[in-house]
Amino acid sequence: MNRDLFSVIKNKLPSLSKGHKLIANYILSQYDKAAFMTAQKLGKTVGVSESTVVRFASELGYDGYPELQRQLQDLMRNKLTAVQRIEVSSEQMNGEDVLQRVLNQDIDRIRATLNETNKNDFNHAVDLITSANTIYIIGTRSSAALAYFLNYYLNLLFPHVKLVPSTTTSELFERIMRIDKDDVMIGISFPRYSNQTVKALKYSKTNGAKVIAITDSTSSPLTDYADALLLAKSDMASFADSLVAPLSLVNALIAAISIRNVDLVTQTFGKLEKVWEDFDVYAKNTENTENNDANEEV
Repeated sequence: MNRDLFSVIKNKLPSLSKGHKLIANYILSQYDKAAFMTAQKLGKTVGVSESTVVRFASELGYDGYPELQRQLQDLMRNKLTAVQRIEVSSEQMNGEDVLQRVLNQDIDRIRATLNETNKNDFNHAVDLITSANTIYIIGTRSSAALAYFLNYYLNLLFPHVKLVPSTTTSELFERIMRIDKDDVMIGISFPRYSNQTVKALKYSKTNGAKVIAITDSTSSPLTDYADALLLAKSDMASFADSLVAPLSLVNALIAAISIRNVDLVTQTFGKLEKVWEDFDVYAKNTENTENNDANEEV
């Protein structure tokens, strides 16, 4: 349900039963903790039964508690400060094997991304990129790493690819002022969502450009401007964002583009290999180098 859960709870609060009011008030005041609680734990925390929590979710119009919890998580991730993220992750992982917990969570995020990514939107994104005159890419803060990665590989494939830097708002619009209907803007942002990225997508859409949004949820502000929406799970592991699933999605996008343009890719990398070899770009294998030196001495 794409709606403001907090507003729904506040509107229904006067008519709720005593037990449901306890749950509602706890969610409103401690949403950062409630979002990651099971129905059983939430009930125990506020002093009601697990079944009361399940009925509370139904009272709000949800099919069950898991749906309410997902909605709460989507709405609250963009509200958490770094300090709150640390507190939540510390409580979740207290006494656990952090390495195992984090890696297993990333595996789950990749599975969820595979299940939730719309194949039609994915293929449409490939079409938009391969047919664009100029490809613009924007991602700020932690998403800058994803934007840089995508920019690196698309620059090897296409002549007009521009990575929009995270600068002042005025400089941002100066960099994208010429974007038009023949271009595509790829915006990448996860909670807490970047205002700069949202503004860049809005400006691009207003100027007739096609927009590809890579984000985590249909409630993300990027979705309002997306011609192709690519969803990847990026739940927090601590104060740091997990970019494993988003990077896998970006990697799949690059692979699909290269397959779509296999002749061009083969020709391009043939030239690149010669450049890399002529200018000694990559370090030689040490063992091979020693063998070559030995052969030369003989």
